Amino acid sequence: MQLRHLEAKGSIALYFHCSIPLFLVALIMARLSTDPLIIGRVIGDVLDSFIPTIKMTVTYNKKQVYNGHEFFPSTVSTRPRVEIGGADMRSFYTLIMTDPDVPGPSDPYLREHLHWMVTDIPGTTNASFGNVLVSYEVPKPNIGIHRFVFVLLKQKRRQCVTPPSSRDHFNTRKFSAENDLGLPVAAVYFNSQRETAARRR
Repeated sequence: MQLRHLEAKGSIALYFHCSIPLFLVALIMARLSTDPLIIGRVIGDVLDSFIPTIKMTVTYNKKQVYNGHEFFPSTVSTRPRVEIGGADMRSFYTLIMTDPDVPGPSDPYLREHLHWMVTDIPGTTNASFGNVLVSYEVPKPNIGIHRFVFVLLKQKRRQCVTPPSSRDHFNTRKFSAENDLGLPVAAVYFNSQRETAARRR
């Protein structure tokens, strides 16, 4: 009886062992087909795959940024309002805005260019409550359509982030690892191109 019981338990374990991976594969495949960060190659070019855990809202003059939407350079000339969710004000976040398509998307050999960095943003507030490590630089795409990516990373504690040495050849993954920030908790991006080219389309 004990052997049969163990065999039965083994069968059940084997059943669940086989079912869970198939379920996860189905979820992953569904996400791959619909996640705009994957479709827009933000995951891959800038970030590793992650599960969003914090709500982040980015707005330029009351116009919210949604993944893949286009903004003219003239509409992003002043820094946006970035609202951070979270459980409480005792959690702190780093906000990064970067362009992975410099000088142009077909040959981005200068990837990435850092446009803005704010650290020590308390949860449930907005970026204006944080510490600006790198001032906002207006996006000025010259060649092709550029992606401008906002990434939110959770800090272990306050004042733990070291300023980057340069805006050029910035690497979000490397910077996150060097500052012990881990995977993103939120991300969103918009597209932009030279105003004259955009208006001709």
